[in-house]
Amino acid sequence: MTAINEAGPALDAGPAPVGTRKRSARARRRQWGEVTLFAGPAVLVYLVFVLLPVVLAAYYSFFNWNGLGPLERFIGFDNYARLLTDPVFHRSVGNNFFILFLSLLIQGPLAILVALLMNRRLRFRGLLRALIFVPYVLSEVTAGLAWQIMLQSVPPTRYGPIDTWLRMIGIENPPAWLADPSVVMWTMFGILTWKYLGLAIILMLAGLAGIPEDLYEAAALDGAGWWKTQWHITVPLLGPTIRIWAFLSIIGSLQLFDLVWIVTGGGPLHASSTMAVYMVEYGLNVTQIGYGSAVAVVLFLISLIVALLYQRFALRRDLQGALTTGVR
Repeated sequence: MTAINEAGPALDAGPAPVGTRKRSARARRRQWGEVTLFAGPAVLVYLVFVLLPVVLAAYYSFFNWNGLGPLERFIGFDNYARLLTDPVFHRSVGNNFFILFLSLLIQGPLAILVALLMNRRLRFRGLLRALIFVPYVLSEVTAGLAWQIMLQSVPPTRYGPIDTWLRMIGIENPPAWLADPSVVMWTMFGILTWKYLGLAIILMLAGLAGIPEDLYEAAALDGAGWWKTQWHITVPLLGPTIRIWAFLSIIGSLQLFDLVWIVTGGGPLHASSTMAVYMVEYGLNVTQIGYGSAVAVVLFLISLIVALLYQRFALRRDLQGALTTGVR
C-alpha cells in the first residue's frame, strides 16, 4: 500500500465541476451588477459634479480666458503668480484662518458648555433645543439679509435696530459693525456663531447621549464633583464627536462664502473678503474665468491639504475604529 503523507493534502480535489464554476461566475457577475446599480449613480455624480470641475478649473487656470471665446491665450502659471503676490488675496486667506481659529477656540468650548448644561434635567428642555437649532435651519440668504438690516446704520439720521437698542441702554456711539475694517470680521464671526452654534450643540448632545450613565454613578461614589466628572469622563469620551465637529468647522471656515457675500460683499475695503469671495469678485464678476479658476484651484489645494493633515493627525484613531491605542 502507498503511504499517505499527512503533512500534505490527503486528496487532490482536482478542477471544480463545470456547473460549479458557472454558478460562481454568475454569482460574481450578480455581485458586480448590484455594486454597479447602487454605487454607479453616486460615482457618476461625483465624477461629473466634483472631479470633472476640478480638472477643468485646473486646465482653465493656465489661460487668459473670459469664459466666452476660445481657449487661445495660454499664459502658464501667470495667474498663480498674480494671486500669490496680490495683498488682497493674502488678506482673504488670513480672514479664512481668522474665522477658523476663532471657531475652534470659541465656538467649540461654548458648544460643549451649553450642551453640558442642556443635557441636565431642565424644564422645557426640548423647546430650548429647538430654539437653539432654529438659526441653523434658516437659509444663509435669509439670515444674511436679516443681519444686514439689523446692523446697517447711517448716523446721525438713521440707526439700525441693534444700534437703537444699544442707544436705549446708554451706548451712544456703537461701532460701525459693517463699515469699520477693524470691526467687520468680528461682526461676521458673531453672525457665524449665531448661525452654526446650534449644529455644534446638537452634535455634542448626540455624543453625550452615548456616554454610559454608570460612569457618572461610579464617579459620584468616588466623590468627584460635577466639573471634575465632566473634565475626566465627559470630555474624553466626547472626543470623537468633538473631532468630527472640528473637521466640519475647519472645512466650512476655509470655504466660507455665502454669508459674507450677502452681508458685506467682502467690504469694506476687502476687510471681510474670503478666498471664495475673492474668487467670485476677481474671477466671475470681471469675466476673468482663467484667473478665477486659478483661485479655485488654490482654494481646493489648501482645503485638501488641511483636510488630509487633520485626518492624518486628528482623525486617525476614529478612522481606524479604535477608542484606545494599540487596538487594531
